[in-house]
Amino acid sequence: MKRDLTVSCSLLLLSLLFVFNTSAEFPVPQIPFEFRTATAPSVIDSLTIDGRGDEQTWQQIPWSDPFVDIRGFDYNPAPRHETRIKMAWDDEYFYVLAWLEEPHLWATYDQHDMVIYHENDFEVFIDPDGDLHNYLELEINALGTTWDLMLTKPYRDNGRAIDSWEIPGLKSAIHLDGTLNNPSDTDTGWGVELAIPWDVINEVDNREHSPGQTSPLDLRVNFSRVQWQLEVVDGQYVKRTDPDTGDPLPEDNWVWSAQGLIAMHYPERWGFVGLAQTTVQPDQFWRQSTAPLREMALSVYYAQKRFHEENDKYTSDLTALSLPETVPYTQIEWPPEITVVREGYLVDLYDSFERRGLRIREDGWLQYLPYHTQYNFKPVKGVRSR
Repeated sequence: MKRDLTVSCSLLLLSLLFVFNTSAEFPVPQIPFEFRTATAPSVIDSLTIDGRGDEQTWQQIPWSDPFVDIRGFDYNPAPRHETRIKMAWDDEYFYVLAWLEEPHLWATYDQHDMVIYHENDFEVFIDPDGDLHNYLELEINALGTTWDLMLTKPYRDNGRAIDSWEIPGLKSAIHLDGTLNNPSDTDTGWGVELAIPWDVINEVDNREHSPGQTSPLDLRVNFSRVQWQLEVVDGQYVKRTDPDTGDPLPEDNWVWSAQGLIAMHYPERWGFVGLAQTTVQPDQFWRQSTAPLREMALSVYYAQKRFHEENDKYTSDLTALSLPETVPYTQIEWPPEITVVREGYLVDLYDSFERRGLRIREDGWLQYLPYHTQYNFKPVKGVRSR
């Protein structure tokens, strides 16, 4: 019942805020502001990175729910093939295990840092501090070929992809249940196992860790599977094409936490992963959650994006932004404090229940604030990359 009420409130908010999205160029997610939540336990035995997940650590963790279409948790048609994940951690690594059901194992890209989403792949996105800037992307295909890169911020905010960035110490492995690139049989699927060093993740985490702490307490994470429709020509797999245009049919994008549109680089929509220090109960591994403070801050950000497209400036006028006078969250102190500064803006919004605030600026950078802080324009790490 609680989830039904949350969905109803979110749908009401969408109708209030985004009814004019069809005429705006800036794309806004068209689903409630919900995301997957997971608890990752610490490992209890040594993991051999081989893509199989035979160890006791993995056996104690239930698989996630199947991936959904990137456009929504209830979007139809649902993914044709099942994809599930598990997560764990120790003092050195963040571990990911994935299983991808696949009747036609296919991969030809065999050089590191090739753009492998042009074929079927599995992808990991990590924004450890959840500030929507400086996040990691890792892709891998059924050959075990990897592509790693760092994004300074989302493409929508003129972010730059640093393709030369690497993950030193990454461990990765693929397990194939079938035969690769052989159309004469039907395969079962492929397993992916990753060990991502905390040293690398911590490079883009602005939060302070306790002395001796090598891993954060939580992460913002999402996972994606890119899947192309195939056909067999002259004994080889090729992408199925549109008979009218001759172009390949669009790829499918299946994800752990739905984005609400075909775009992975909306990190506010990624899932939340907590790292458990103690035993995890079965019903605590996988859940779904909301974040009213983040949701309302992003609603102002989306509205400012649209206003800027039409007027080439930002505004502190709530009416001009077509934002509602009230919102369906009693703990959110609305309206927000909007300050236009130079060629940008700052929005401060507060949650009376959590007793904290959240600031967002024109390029989407998020910063948590003490409850009702005074404005502070001193440069801090991660602020204003212009």
